[in-house]
Amino acid sequence: MLWPPSRQAALGQLGEFVPLAGCYARDRNDVKTGHPSVSRLSPAIRHRLITEEEVVSAVLHAHPFGRVEKFIQEVYWRRYWKSWLALRPQVWSDFCGTRAALGHDPRAARIENAQSGNAVIDHFAHELVRTGYLHNHARMWFAAWWVHEARLPWQSGAAFFFRHLLDGDPASNTLSWRWVAGWQTPGKTYLARRTNLEKYLAPELLDSLAAGLRDFESPRALQPPSWRQQPVTPRDASPESLTPGAATGLWVHEEDLSVESSPLGLASFTSVLVTGDAATWDGYEFPLAKQQWMAAALRDAATRAELRWKVSAPIELREPQNVALVRWAQAKGLAQVAALRPEIGPLRDSLDLVRSNLAQAGVRLVLIDRPEDVKIRSWATGGFFPFWARARENFLPNPAEPLQLSMDFSA
Repeated sequence: MLWPPSRQAALGQLGEFVPLAGCYARDRNDVKTGHPSVSRLSPAIRHRLITEEEVVSAVLHAHPFGRVEKFIQEVYWRRYWKSWLALRPQVWSDFCGTRAALGHDPRAARIENAQSGNAVIDHFAHELVRTGYLHNHARMWFAAWWVHEARLPWQSGAAFFFRHLLDGDPASNTLSWRWVAGWQTPGKTYLARRTNLEKYLAPELLDSLAAGLRDFESPRALQPPSWRQQPVTPRDASPESLTPGAATGLWVHEEDLSVESSPLGLASFTSVLVTGDAATWDGYEFPLAKQQWMAAALRDAATRAELRWKVSAPIELREPQNVALVRWAQAKGLAQVAALRPEIGPLRDSLDLVRSNLAQAGVRLVLIDRPEDVKIRSWATGGFFPFWARARENFLPNPAEPLQLSMDFSA
């Protein structure tokens, strides 16, 4: 399976990739059938079936840092986007508002249904819908065509990707589309050019898609209406702690499916509930294949929770989470419910309602952060380069070693 929905299988896939990690910088841009040049671990990392620390540690155990720096840097791009957006939640709110206001556009529908009339775009639209995945280079080409050639709102394209991608992350997806459209970095848009496609498409794909290349010969950027610096306005995320001795249940959600590796892994729980975010699945019209992948990943998390805490861990996939949590907490006589704090995105948006409904039932919601998330979030006040310079210090025997970074968004 290209994108395993279990922790054990993801760790096995990581083990298979580690020997190849030294070639990642050379081969990562190549768009090939089956995607052999990349780790294909992004869905597992996105939902934390495995953590970023585990991935980086495994690669560094086998290779010197200099040989795998580009791969580690790409892992930290995801973390940077999540931290950047968490510090600027208004950007996420603006996207959600615009997306909700967009009406049906038959041009967008044709592209989504692989009926754009361009062989390249139709190929990648079909692959995305069929597999739940696209190589990152293909994502950039597709987004550039959507925005600058079809002249469609980037928000509708981002919603299309978020709907289908198994690794669809609110931060990485939203901010990458903003960057392509010129909304993220002043004066910077991304244009897909024929020369770039011809360089990185595998020969068999290039031959079959040749008829679509002419539309990429002279791209014209659609400039954003305006650009403004986004202020840092993080939501309050004050540290919370459990009340000792109180009857405590564990809530496992789809934003972090390896709770046993977090600070909560050391706590004791009398009950566990695993939930899928049904409201988001329905609101974003997740297809059946994505829902099935998510359900399998949640079942895997439930099995591991039962082994770790020696209690049953039922799974709720359709009932609204705020309703399911109250019903479960009352049935189990809980005084508090513990969960890992989700970062920016739909689940985080729902927490006020969840907390309020639990409080009305006399139950505290206690949200715990992974220390590593808190640590790196403070580094994302500016651009990626300063962020990466801070992160890079953790991997170098001599932090004073001069940086040799390159801004390459064609990964």
